[in-house]
This record gives sequence, C-alpha cells and structure tokens, in this order.
Amino acid sequence: MTTDPSSGARAARRCHDMLNPFHSTHYFSPDLGKELAAVGVTDGNAAYFAVRAAAMGAVGAGTVTATFYNFKHEFVARHVPAVWEAASPETVLAARARAVDSTLRRLLGDEVLASPEMAEAAELALRATEACTRHARPLYAAHADLPVPEEPHLAYWHAATLLREHRGDGHIAALIAADLDPVEALVSHVATGKGMAPKWLLVTRGWTREEFDAAADRLRERKILDADGELTERGVALRHNLEAETDRLDLAPYAHLGEAAVTRLTELATGFTVAALRAGAFPADLIGKAA
Repeated sequence: MTTDPSSGARAARRCHDMLNPFHSTHYFSPDLGKELAAVGVTDGNAAYFAVRAAAMGAVGAGTVTATFYNFKHEFVARHVPAVWEAASPETVLAARARAVDSTLRRLLGDEVLASPEMAEAAELALRATEACTRHARPLYAAHADLPVPEEPHLAYWHAATLLREHRGDGHIAALIAADLDPVEALVSHVATGKGMAPKWLLVTRGWTREEFDAAADRLRERKILDADGELTERGVALRHNLEAETDRLDLAPYAHLGEAAVTRLTELATGFTVAALRAGAFPADLIGKAA
C-alpha cells in the first residue's frame, strides 16, 4: 500500500474509522426495533445479539460471548438461545436488511443512496474485502458467507460490515495478547475518551457498576490507570500498542485496495458517515467518560 508500513496502517485505520459507524447506524435506529418486534423479538438487547449473531446460525450463548468478547455471559444467556425461538436467524437477517435500508434512507435520503458516489464506495469497499481472511475470524467468516446485496447502498453497508467484523476479530486477539479481560478492555477504552460512555456500556454489556469499578481497580494495580481513572504513561502505551497490533492484523484489505483507492474510499466514507451523524444516527452522549 505504501513504502512506510506505519503510514499505511494509519491510513487503513482512518478508513475503518469512517466505515465502522456507517455499519453501526442500524443498532441505534428505531427502524431496527420496529422490524425485530414485527418478527417477535421485542427486547432491545435480544435484538442486538440476534442481528449480529444471526450470520452464524442459531448459536448458543457461549458462542456469542466468545465472539462478542466484552459482554457478560450471564447477560447474553438471558436472551440467547431463546431469541431463536421467536425468530430464526434467516428471519432476523431479513428483518435487519429491511431496517438497514429504511435507516439509511431516513438518514441520507434516496438521492444519496442512488448516487454514483455510493456505487463507487460499494465497489471499493467490496474490493478491499477480497483480501480478508476467514481463519480465526468467526464473525467476519460468518458474514462473508452471506450474499452481497444488489442495491449499492446495501452492498456498501455489507462491505463495511465485513471490514468491521474482520478488524474486530483481530482486535479480540490483540486484547487477549495484551492480557485485558472483557471489562478491563472496556474500562481502558473509556479512559482514552474514545470509547462508549459507561452509562451505555453498563446497559448494553450487562456488567454491574461494581464489576466495572473492580476492573478499574485491577488496572490501577497494573499501573495502567491512575487514581483518577486516567491512563498512565504505561496505560497510554498499552492502548497504543493494542491499536497498532490491531492495525497490523487488519492491514491486508487496505493494502490490497492500494493507497489511492484507500484515500478515495476514506473520502467517500467520511461524507456518508458525517451526514449520518448530522442526521442524528447516534445518541449525543454515546461517546465519552461521563458515567
């Protein structure tokens, strides 16, 4: 992609950082709740587990906990595998596709979805996925087995999903190598100021405030957090190295795409994601350190 590997990794991460939110818009969309409720899934957390896990089939709680990593197993088990009794994975995937379509139409408008730029973004993102690998990447591999939608905006969303899960699977490997358990991973990410705010993590990941605080204490013992819950110099280095290792494990799709095409995809992805953010795709207090 470039003669400077670190430069290529940074460019790849910038591209991913614009693709990932585009994928995630449907998780906070009322359209998803409406579509899932129509097929019998009325709990919001059950809906999340279902739509993200459905590509793997009617899996149990253990598989979801393993592949999602930072969710409390007992919390997952409240909803999985029971959710498959309400709606099969095939039904859930169809409902998700309808929700993604309506969400993007509402956030971006039909003109943007039908634009040459959207078709170009879909082509570039799908080309990048050609270099993704299935081995030891279960969420990516499961989604890679799904058909590519015909409509450009759905094809682009599908490609963004593949690239997101490919990086996420690699990130879990990096977290394990860094000796960060699920809650420690969340707490240290919050400390960077770039992670989901604790109020959202506690609701969506199933951990208690006591478990969250205990993880922070463990990180203080390891000199990763200071007394105020901020990253120490060691903590900053740990998070930097963690992201660098994730970049390394995720470089192949972007190297395959090439420097110029990555720059163009980032430009297009930024435009779509910024428009979605301005249209209210996510809660205003989603990111940050506030409890």
